[in-house]
Amino acid sequence: MLISIGHSPDADDAFMFYALSQRKIKVDFAYTEILDDIQTLNEMALRRVLDVSAISLAVYPLINKDYVIMRSGASMGMGYGPIIVAKKNNFKMRTIAIPGKFTSAFLALRMFLDKDVSFVFCPFDKIMGKVLSDEVDAGLIIHEGQITYKELGLNKFVDLGEWWYDKYGLPLPLGVNVMRKMDRKIMSEISHAMRSSLDYAFGHKKEALKYAMKFSPGLEEDKVEKFVDMYVNDLTIDLGTTGHKACQFFLDEAYRNDFIDRSISIETV
Repeated sequence: MLISIGHSPDADDAFMFYALSQRKIKVDFAYTEILDDIQTLNEMALRRVLDVSAISLAVYPLINKDYVIMRSGASMGMGYGPIIVAKKNNFKMRTIAIPGKFTSAFLALRMFLDKDVSFVFCPFDKIMGKVLSDEVDAGLIIHEGQITYKELGLNKFVDLGEWWYDKYGLPLPLGVNVMRKMDRKIMSEISHAMRSSLDYAFGHKKEALKYAMKFSPGLEEDKVEKFVDMYVNDLTIDLGTTGHKACQFFLDEAYRNDFIDRSISIETV
């Protein structure tokens, strides 16, 4: 059986999947890799295309009958997260550029906002440009933009991960890995492989970071390392009680605010 594995071509996912991508560890199954942006991976998950995939947690309620969340590979902001940026400190937020309608960043933003705003959906790497060119009043930035926006002269309006932690005392869950429900033995082998890939990356951090830098062209090594350290942490290795609680609470809160249409209990492997 050939297992299809999808993840984003960005530094933190590259670090997580390094050992699998470069065949540094032995696994008991054949697999192929698919790299695409998170919005595309979310859409593929909705079509049940891949066996294993990084997705936005916000998508999980739509696919939970067919997929389970993997305990290893989550991206969570520990008091930090996606940032709303603007050119000026004082501005009217009427339009805001968003990296994708299925992203957890967008779901968190909707829970933060208390007024009507028009959303402009565009690729994550085009958002800051739209703010700078005055096409939108503000932008919701993810990935490496969270540590480079100041260099472009943009100002932080709010860090959603900081807001979330201050309000609820929990990390903000953004991305998770999911696995299609299949033979339990295969599922166990895949879960073990993901954990082994993370263990290898942490045990060989310099070489894993060197590989991750290929996915952040033009970004200095210290900034790539800073970004990776932000989103590849203890909860990435294993969700544990805190990570599981954070994911469940995020979806429960979205349901209470009528942003998802049903309540679910997350299932992990």
